[in-house]
Amino acid sequence: SWHEAADLVGARGGDLRGWFARDFFPAHIKTYSKSRRKAPIYWQLATPSASYSAWLYVHRFTRDTLYRLLNDFVAPKLSHEQSRLAQLVQDAGPEPSRGQRAEIDAQESFVEELRGFKAEVARIAPLWNPDLDDGVIINFAPLWRLVPQHKSWQKEVKKVWDRLVAGDYDWAHLAMHLWPERVVPKCREDRSLAIAHGLEDDFWYEDDQGKWRPRQVDDATVQVLIDERSSSAVKAALDDLLSAPAPVAGRKPARRGGRRRSPASRSPAPRRGRSAAPIDEALVAKVQQAIAQVAGGASKNDVLDAVGITAAEWNRAIKVLLDRGQVEKTGRARGTRYHVKRGA
Repeated sequence: SWHEAADLVGARGGDLRGWFARDFFPAHIKTYSKSRRKAPIYWQLATPSASYSAWLYVHRFTRDTLYRLLNDFVAPKLSHEQSRLAQLVQDAGPEPSRGQRAEIDAQESFVEELRGFKAEVARIAPLWNPDLDDGVIINFAPLWRLVPQHKSWQKEVKKVWDRLVAGDYDWAHLAMHLWPERVVPKCREDRSLAIAHGLEDDFWYEDDQGKWRPRQVDDATVQVLIDERSSSAVKAALDDLLSAPAPVAGRKPARRGGRRRSPASRSPAPRRGRSAAPIDEALVAKVQQAIAQVAGGASKNDVLDAVGITAAEWNRAIKVLLDRGQVEKTGRARGTRYHVKRGA
């Protein structure tokens, strides 16, 4: 109830924003759960630290919802925070004070998370096609990368996504939207699937004894039905999603606003072990091309803005380019620039 919510907010010292960022969504999922069925109607998509969240209401979903989120909210927010970061750096000058350094570090962390969030929303938007007849959790499944702030829910929707990819939910409208080449042929063999996807008349008929029989449908006709339900843009977005590197866990939200942080909060996070993931040559090529297009050398932010990748993807790509000797690095700190070597 709202009285219980008020008590919870009070327990956080009246921090309503913090309560919505970190406590409301888990409580909401619990409220909208029955037996094993979980069907939250308010969805929190967020950065790993929940320093920025977008809230969606399921009964107002359209195919353009994520494009609206991207273009009307996330992109302007990122632009604003990048400008704020640039102003902080300019105001601090070449020798920032300890307090200024802390504020710049916090703002850099926030901008990095926003940039990653924008990239993830842009990754999903082209294939987003909600249909509540599929159920809440199947509709949420493609968005599993956008809920890093709630690990248990992310794990649950990722499990559903994996089963969707494997073909376990081919009755769902989302399965037909993403994999018509897999689902349409199944409708020839399974009448229940044909009914679910409106293809019963194409593949089945009722005989004189009232029994349902499969029609003899040639492969060319099946291919026409597949083509009618296929989209090159959706397929490209799906391929990008399926080949995307594992999302990187975020740091705890840094305090923004100029207050000094304790030495413990300024200490770097422990280093992760080296990833054994294969090199994404397409990503490496895009980063190299973006660097080459900036006269006088490209900064990290130049490339992130041009290519639309996350900081983690940048780190992987630039390491490969430096190790191969295709790119050289000059300068230090904020003056660091990257140059493509001649002949590379």
